[in-house]
Amino acid sequence: MTFSSRASTHPEKDDAIEYLDAALSSLPCGFSVWDDEFRLILANRRYLDIYRLPADKVHRGMPLEDMVGLIVASGNHPGASVADLLPAYRERLLQATDPAKPRVDERSIRGRTIETTHTRHPVLGWIVTHEDVTDRRQREAALRQRNLQLDAALDSMLYGFSLWGKDLKLVLCNRRFVELLGLDPTADWIGASLFEVLLGSTEAGNHQGRSASELHELYLTRLAAVSGDGSFVTEEVLANGRIVKVGFHQTSDLCWVATYEDVTEQKDQVQALQQRERELAQQNMRFEAAVNHMSQGLCMFDKDRRLIVCNKPYADLYGTAPDLVRPRTRLEDILQDRIDKGLHPKEGAEAYLESRIKLAARQSDTVDVVEMEDGQIISVLHHPMADGGWVSTHQDITDERRTEARIRHLARHDALTDLPNRMAFNECMAMAENRIARGEMVALLFIDLDFYKTVNDIYGHAIGDAVLVRVASRLRQSCRQDDVVARLGGDEFAILHGPLRTDKDAAGLAARLVALMAEPMLIDGHEVVIGASIGIATAPTDGQTASTLMKNADLALYQAKEDGRGAYRVFEPSLGAAAQLRMAFEMDLRLALTAGQLEVVFQPLLSLDDQRICSLEALLRWNHPTRGVVMPNDILPVAEKTGLIVPIGQWVLNKACSEAAKWADTVRIAVNLSPAQFRFRDLPRQVADALAMSGIAPDRLELEVSEAALRDNPTAMETLRQLRQIGVRLALDDLGTGDSALQFLRNFRFDKLKIDRSFVKDILSRPDSMVIVSGFIELAKSLEMETTAAGVETIDQLDLMRRKGCSEIQGFLFSPPLPANAVATFFTETGSGEDRQPTRLNAS
Repeated sequence: MTFSSRASTHPEKDDAIEYLDAALSSLPCGFSVWDDEFRLILANRRYLDIYRLPADKVHRGMPLEDMVGLIVASGNHPGASVADLLPAYRERLLQATDPAKPRVDERSIRGRTIETTHTRHPVLGWIVTHEDVTDRRQREAALRQRNLQLDAALDSMLYGFSLWGKDLKLVLCNRRFVELLGLDPTADWIGASLFEVLLGSTEAGNHQGRSASELHELYLTRLAAVSGDGSFVTEEVLANGRIVKVGFHQTSDLCWVATYEDVTEQKDQVQALQQRERELAQQNMRFEAAVNHMSQGLCMFDKDRRLIVCNKPYADLYGTAPDLVRPRTRLEDILQDRIDKGLHPKEGAEAYLESRIKLAARQSDTVDVVEMEDGQIISVLHHPMADGGWVSTHQDITDERRTEARIRHLARHDALTDLPNRMAFNECMAMAENRIARGEMVALLFIDLDFYKTVNDIYGHAIGDAVLVRVASRLRQSCRQDDVVARLGGDEFAILHGPLRTDKDAAGLAARLVALMAEPMLIDGHEVVIGASIGIATAPTDGQTASTLMKNADLALYQAKEDGRGAYRVFEPSLGAAAQLRMAFEMDLRLALTAGQLEVVFQPLLSLDDQRICSLEALLRWNHPTRGVVMPNDILPVAEKTGLIVPIGQWVLNKACSEAAKWADTVRIAVNLSPAQFRFRDLPRQVADALAMSGIAPDRLELEVSEAALRDNPTAMETLRQLRQIGVRLALDDLGTGDSALQFLRNFRFDKLKIDRSFVKDILSRPDSMVIVSGFIELAKSLEMETTAAGVETIDQLDLMRRKGCSEIQGFLFSPPLPANAVATFFTETGSGEDRQPTRLNAS
């Protein structure tokens, strides 16, 4: 439509407008033209329809502001005002300055998408097209969605897919196609030729060294040979060793569809299946060999009690004929064959047949042991199967049962003498309580051999064992058949003697045994002489329970040893009082460790070279609640007798090392090892653990070992070597109190010799002590060892030790033993201060 209501000053423009009016009235899109003053020159019908504008309101020369107002009034911009929209309308016109670069925008009008194109015309001004692209956008979106779905479908395929045109250029492909051929995933392969694709694949290392040209020629030859809707299939080996089956299929329009399928797993599965068949055959062969080489007989029967399978040991165990071990043989026939051979229990053939049929019907796992008439014992393990059949194993356990009987015998008897052991004897004592309750008089004799350890040391363990066997024989011969003779362990024996007519019967037996044991024994050409000490407790006079009798017999034995050995002693009530004191002391000591009554005190050692504290010795104290402070001389014998020496010794070692960790690094800690503790085989491990827990260096720990600990100890040298390997220092303690010091000094190099206080005490009054101490010091110097003089209590003793060249002194002159919490104060008072250096003293 044209608007001619106003005269134009540009005739040439009017002609153009008339021409446009005629041409634009038939356009499917809206069209408007605006002059440089933002006034409407013309608009076609489609423009009015798009924005639902009334034709009578639109006229030529209409300002842009009025047009925007009319558009708003027509409901095209709900909620917006002319003031809001006008600047944007003008801006879109003003930005269209280059006729070659129109401005394109989209806007939403009443749910429809309107595309506007603003173009600057050199004559007319601005030409704006308005096109409703809603349907087109929806079709484009639908097309994109279908393309996405097609891409997703193609990319979800497990095999590669490609579509080739008649000119063998790639039209379509999926991601799997690119992956299998190793093509560059970032490149656009659509439109690539077959040669280009093959070139990319060969460059990825595929096709076993063939060139792209060779492959291209091969493919062209094969494709040319295909006629109609035919196809060809080949296999390609990729760079990673995987095998791909490639199929080209010609379509009706002479295009090609190619598929690429990774068949590696399929081929592997075929190979695996073939390998599995070979393994299964081999497994069956092995199973048959294994079953027939089992130590047990094996058989399997079905629910009808017919044989399914059995192995050779099963047939051999019962001597079953070959025709009876074939499948489908009845159980009754197999059992009858055994009965005919005499293989059945003492209960008889019928009972055996009935018990086997009942066992076959059992629906639970069952172990049945059958002792045959000839003494053979067979263990049958029955296991029912879900289908009503069963599997059972059959094993000859005759030798096993005999071995078990022997083991049971050994568990209750001494292996050397074959006498009842302590466990069996305790059971006999417990049963004797019933006899005592019925009024029977019995006696318990505890026997310890005198001088047996000496025999062992002189003649060796072989002679010692022979002595024990001879002693056992003499005891048996001296006792009645009803008496129980037992070896409790070591050289300890016991006799339960009874019934007695009078309490003197036991004394008579003890007197005969003392005399008999004193008689010489001729063993391997050696005349061996021992003796026996015997303690007697008689029931019911000395007790009516096993524990009381054993306690009282032990007290009597202890007294017999105290009386000089080679004698017997009958229990008397007066023996119990002294024993009670000993036992109370032992019980208190057992509680002392857990009750925190034990304490470690520390006595400093002074170096005479530089007047400094070089070491502290750890000393044990027992703070008894009623006895007061108990010294080591009273503690150690009881600890060694009761076996408490090991845990107590370990506690002292740990405590000493943990306290030493608080001192200067140049101050050592000395710990004395008792003979029993030194013989403990885990001593090196205990020392290593104490060092690890405290964190102190090994060379700060000095272990003092006495001559008594080394004497008569076959493992002494090995223990010393193990301790040396840990890195601790070793001192020979109480030097001069024994007779074997020189032997150990010759065989092992100690770090220090410690002179016993008994020589230091008399060094000023006895010339022989002076000579001995001087000799020890000179000996140590020649062996490059340090020396410590223990028990220095006077200035004169100190001066003499310094003149003789002794390395260190220890004694009350310098310092008494100190509690752990006083050591730090002692360091401070004597000058160590905060630098934690060894203390310098003027002790002279």
